[in-house]
Amino acid sequence: MNSCIAPTIIPPDLLMAAYRSGIFPMSDSRDDPEIFWVEPRHRAILPLDGFYCSHSLARTLRRGKMRVTCNQAFAQVMEECAAPRPSEGGESWISHRIAASYLHLHQLGHAHSIECWQDDRLVGGLYGVQFDRVFCGESMFSRVSDSSKVALAWLVASLQRCGSELLDCQFLTDHLASLGALEISQSHYLRLLSIAQRPYSAASAGVGERAGGDAAGVADDGAAGASGEAAADAFAAGTLALPEGFAAVLGDAEAAGLASSPGNFIAQSLTQTS
Repeated sequence: MNSCIAPTIIPPDLLMAAYRSGIFPMSDSRDDPEIFWVEPRHRAILPLDGFYCSHSLARTLRRGKMRVTCNQAFAQVMEECAAPRPSEGGESWISHRIAASYLHLHQLGHAHSIECWQDDRLVGGLYGVQFDRVFCGESMFSRVSDSSKVALAWLVASLQRCGSELLDCQFLTDHLASLGALEISQSHYLRLLSIAQRPYSAASAGVGERAGGDAAGVADDGAAGASGEAAADAFAAGTLALPEGFAAVLGDAEAAGLASSPGNFIAQSLTQTS
């Protein structure tokens, strides 16, 4: 592929409509300009109250050897996720066209990333698409032990704070199963997806009011910037966008006296709910 020619992105409206219908795009290789739409017969989800935080993961979180951020390096996370993985067949399904399409979604405030750092080196992370009470995890990567697990732990804690209800993992892997993910039928997934897209009601207003107020002081931070369009969509659904939920978790950690060790707060919250 000529790197000087920008790939034609998937129209964002089409991409979001696909996710809302339970399908998503993939490609056959990094340089493939074509995409195909996937609707698996079986779907992996990770119940937000069922994340398994092992003793070793809790210890890693408490030690705080990784600095965790949100939306600080979305494009870099995608590049790392798309890097060849010989143990998984080598070729990535994240084509240049898909990467450009999700970067555009990110710029619109509909796609987000969690990053794990050691000093200034990106060592792990994940990215996905968010709408209403749904987060569709796309891919994750790990360059040091437990870094993708740490990213997922922060994602779960932040989504809980957002008022989210459905964390879609697409396909079940041994890695995801060890963290609490389970496989359901596509028909079951579509029912959960429909419920998680129900219209906003007064009953869910408290979620946005509570978390939104806590996040207000850090909403201008680079780790917490969502577009006005996405923020409006999230408010209409009675939820928060991931960056706001992430910021609210940091606020909760500070209120609990753990501002210097937010990973310890994450470990405590997840071991209490898992």
